[in-house]
Amino acid sequence: MRLKLVSLLIILSGLSACSTTEKPTKNSDNFSNSANTLKNLATSAESIYLLAQNRQGADKIQLLYSARDAAITEKNWSLLEQIGSELEMTASVDQIQNRLYIAFAQKQQNKNDQALVILQSLDGQLTQPEHFAWHQFLTASIYASQNFPKKAAPYFFRASETAAKNNIEIPQLNQNLWSNLTQLSSYALERFNRGTVIQQGWVNLGLYHQVYAGSGVELDQAINNWRRRYVGHPAGAILPKKDEIFTELAPVNIERLVVLFPQSGPNERLGDALKAGALAALDKQNINEAIFIDENLTTEEIASQLEQIKPDFIIGPLLKANIDKLANAKTLIDTPVLHLNTFDGDRISLQHYFFALNPEHEVEQALEHFLAMGYQKPMLLAPNNANGQRLVDYFNMQWQRYSETKPQTGFYNDKKDMPDTITSLLEVDKSKQRIKTIEALFRQEVENETRSRSDIDVIYILGDAIETRLIKPYLDVNVSTFANRIPLYASSKSHSKQIDSTDKGDLNGLYFTELPWMLGSQVEHQGLRKQYNSLWPDQADISQRLFAMSYDAVSVLHDIRQLSVSLDNQFSGLSGKLSVNSNGHIERTLDWAQYTNRLIKPVQLKSQRPVPLFMQSASNIQTIN
Repeated sequence: MRLKLVSLLIILSGLSACSTTEKPTKNSDNFSNSANTLKNLATSAESIYLLAQNRQGADKIQLLYSARDAAITEKNWSLLEQIGSELEMTASVDQIQNRLYIAFAQKQQNKNDQALVILQSLDGQLTQPEHFAWHQFLTASIYASQNFPKKAAPYFFRASETAAKNNIEIPQLNQNLWSNLTQLSSYALERFNRGTVIQQGWVNLGLYHQVYAGSGVELDQAINNWRRRYVGHPAGAILPKKDEIFTELAPVNIERLVVLFPQSGPNERLGDALKAGALAALDKQNINEAIFIDENLTTEEIASQLEQIKPDFIIGPLLKANIDKLANAKTLIDTPVLHLNTFDGDRISLQHYFFALNPEHEVEQALEHFLAMGYQKPMLLAPNNANGQRLVDYFNMQWQRYSETKPQTGFYNDKKDMPDTITSLLEVDKSKQRIKTIEALFRQEVENETRSRSDIDVIYILGDAIETRLIKPYLDVNVSTFANRIPLYASSKSHSKQIDSTDKGDLNGLYFTELPWMLGSQVEHQGLRKQYNSLWPDQADISQRLFAMSYDAVSVLHDIRQLSVSLDNQFSGLSGKLSVNSNGHIERTLDWAQYTNRLIKPVQLKSQRPVPLFMQSASNIQTIN
């Protein structure tokens, strides 16, 4: 195992905890500098460890971390175990991560029984995907080293699935997993041929190597078929490098496209908007034939039509119930598909992708901007319904990955409830009560001005266009004039082309995320926008957004494979900058805009990928504190 790479992934997770118990002081900074100087003079893990014995507090912990790094580099497993055992006595250390280190050191010394006891003690505590992936990999490696390949296999599969889904690199995982599979009989492999697409990909590759072991031509053909079916699978890393592997990543050539939209029932109007977007995009695509099928037909009817058409690609369905229906029947399993919604189940094929106008994308984009700006105490305002609760929960969950502060949250039931929610969150009600108390003491009116709390440094509104227009004035009058103006942000729900055409309201200064199509910010699509406005001048906002989504769904097909193998690739569409994550879901980066003097102006706001809290160094966290 390339142990230095291990340290890059899991060592830093313990550093964040040590700074939470002490605030930095001038003296502690001096201690840190001197500790660093001593560490630089040390020449080995042992010498750094000895230096740590003469230090206290954060300095000692940082030197122990440095000794741990050096012990891994030197493959000094007994010292690594000793360091881990000492850190275990420190409450501020990430104990889950530290116990993984101890188990790793014990495994390297063939203390397998002791390592398994530690790993089993961590069951149910592994909330971080990095922790879970390494836990499963270490457990699998121990069983494999003891010649229990069947017992090791499920742990290897779960490690591979978690690593692939969360872009975690575990050195030797793929090689060790493959080596373990080769120890299994075809009967055992068949029993594992279920579960997620990652697991099935591994098992099928193992079966091909057993079934076609005596025929090089048939094995080569089987592997090529496997590559086409499991594009982007982690097992691809262990296959021989051939020029042919790149043919599967070539632009998709589509002669015949099937489009599954709702063409009957209560969602027919949504289907019409989607169809308009698809037809507009097809005018600019080199696709010979496009066939539209009602996604509300029975599974058998859809399967029968697909059997006759034999499409090269399918777009749709839109409705989650229909995606579930076709997934359960495995109707689309052998055909590349771009579904127009999210999917909660296991991805049944690596040729299947998912595209939705997911509001969580906007929440994450706003969160990344807040962190890039250094905001520490956000306040969220959302309707007290299922959607509002879901988005607030998502923001809070993501925020806790990067910050130790807790966002303030306010839910309102209706417009009558908004003033009380806002004054309570900003603690204006307490200020007013203090004023009343003073006036009662002096028995006369006192010149006064209410003050709002000063720790809130950004406000994020998750209401719709009408709610945002009601909330904004309340915020304007309840933020103290003695305080700096709090930046206000909102999602695309706050923006409505229909409402803006008659009343932009008092939204001056508000930032919000929005589809480029709704802002008209793309010069190359201004002709399309004019044509759309002339054909459908009064279209509802949802219809316009679905038009953009469907237009992009057709346009992105040509590049979707390349997007799926590189997270840095992006496609510039009407609905935003699109990329494909490792789970096959299309993620969007929207445009930022701001209301300025009753006009909407595109703006460029600072953003960067935040560093998870468990990977932040102690010094960085102390600086923030």
